[in-house]
Amino acid sequence: MTRYTKTVVSERITRPIRHGLFILCVVAAVLLFLLGQAWAAAVDWKPLTERLTADGFNREAMEALFARPECLFEPDSMAGKLRALIRSRSAEADSLSEAALRKAYRREYLNPWAIARANSYLVQNKSLLDEITTRYGVPMEIVVSILLIETHLGKHTGNRRVFNRLASMACATALEIVHPHLDIALLTPENEEFARRRCQEKSEWAYGELKALLFYAAANKIDPLTIRGSIYGAIGLCQFMPSNIFIYGVDADGDGRIDPFAKADALHSIANYLRGHGWREGMDRDDQHRVIFAYNHSTVYANTVLAVAEKIRGRGRQGRPLR
Repeated sequence: MTRYTKTVVSERITRPIRHGLFILCVVAAVLLFLLGQAWAAAVDWKPLTERLTADGFNREAMEALFARPECLFEPDSMAGKLRALIRSRSAEADSLSEAALRKAYRREYLNPWAIARANSYLVQNKSLLDEITTRYGVPMEIVVSILLIETHLGKHTGNRRVFNRLASMACATALEIVHPHLDIALLTPENEEFARRRCQEKSEWAYGELKALLFYAAANKIDPLTIRGSIYGAIGLCQFMPSNIFIYGVDADGDGRIDPFAKADALHSIANYLRGHGWREGMDRDDQHRVIFAYNHSTVYANTVLAVAEKIRGRGRQGRPLR
């Protein structure tokens, strides 16, 4: 068989396979889209719009907002939150999850390339970071470390529609709404009451954050359905929940608004949050860990922030060339 013949035969064999895979991908995408539309159609937004109206929001504006085609019920938001909470009750599962997270953080943020990028960012923004350290007493290495872990130095702020994430969780006031989207084996007679209680608590939390998002959007004349962020609704370079923007957000660039997507505002806001949770100059490592833990309730996260900051500090002392 000649090389040309082999090529023709190979093409005749692989072409149907490639075509079949393409069709399969298209069908899967269509099914996912239709499933999303079905979820959106199945949910009743009326109780949520009524509650928002009772809390002072304009009824017509709320009804119009929830009627838009971009407004979709995303049950995986609450389902994912409950899944993590239920599994965290198991010491063994929690230990395995923490070990996996520790490994992932070490691989992602403590490698030489990540540290070099963080150090370069610090050098390039030294003037701004000096100002922050002077004003809040938070070391610049800590601020940059948090920015690296939260959004890869501002490059990845999340692509989920935050309004949908928060509205979906706020709408999931009862476990029965989320139950069809949970793993069959996850709920047991032993943990069902816990899941029910936490579902209600997280629904209340999400409702408060949804209101804060609407206030933020109105104050900044932004369409709330255009704001993108994390799977649980954190936004901006600093990954603040909407309510934290009003408490710890800083208009550092003086443009008259707090913008978590603007570098100066976001970096100042990170430091202001830490100071607001007890950061003081001269604290020992345990106290630093406690304050950072308030930013993200994860021991692995807090340990990684401190480790990255120390590596950035060490790299600066050694005066290695930047690449």
